Amino acid sequence: MRSSGPPPSGTFMPSRTPAQHIGHLIAAAAGWRVIVPPQLPPRCVVIGAPHTSNWDLPLTLLLMLTGGLRLRWVGKESLFRGPGGMLLRALGGLPVRRTGGGDFVAQMVAAFAGSEKLMLALSPEGTRSKTNHWKTGFYYIALGARVPIVMGYADYRRKLIGLGPVFAPSSDIQADFEAIRAFYTDIKGLRPALQGPVVIATDQGR
Repeated sequence: MRSSGPPPSGTFMPSRTPAQHIGHLIAAAAGWRVIVPPQLPPRCVVIGAPHTSNWDLPLTLLLMLTGGLRLRWVGKESLFRGPGGMLLRALGGLPVRRTGGGDFVAQMVAAFAGSEKLMLALSPEGTRSKTNHWKTGFYYIALGARVPIVMGYADYRRKLIGLGPVFAPSSDIQADFEAIRAFYTDIKGLRPALQGPVVIATDQGR
C-alpha cells in the first residue's frame, strides 16, 4: 500500500447543501481549508490524527459539517445512561464496555456487522499527551470488520483538515503502518511536540 500527503492547499470539496456551504464559509473565515473526497465508503474506520489539542474537536465538527459527514465516536457505557444518553447518541456517540482491548475490538466489529452505514472515528494516540506508540485497535477493527481505513488529519501548519487516502488493511500490520507513517510524517498538530510516533509498541496487543 502506498500513500501520498494531503491534497494541495487550494483544493476544496464542492458544496452540495446549504449546511455544507455554511461550513465552507466558517472554514474560510477562520483561514482553514477542508478536503473531503467526493466519494467515501459508507462503512470505514477513520483515523483521527495527530491529536494534541482540544481544538481538534471543533475542527472535526467543522469537517463533518462541511463534508456532510456523520462520524461516529466511542464513549464509556456509563456516559450514555439517563436523559443525556439520547443526546450523545444523536451526536454520533457509540457506548462501549471498557474492559479489555480485545473485547473493545469485538464490540466494534459487531457494531459494523449490524450497520449498513458506519464511519467510526478513532484516535490511535488515545490522548492529547505525548505517547511513544499508536494503539492498534483501529487497525484490528477494520481488519475484523473487513472495512477500509480512511486517514483523517488536521494539519495546523498548513491549516488543512480533511480525509486522505482510503485503503484496505492487508493483515501485514508492519507494512501497513509504514504507509500510514509516511502519510502523517509531514502533518503537524497544534502542538507538534506532543505528537506520538506512528509506531507499534513491541509489547502491545490490541
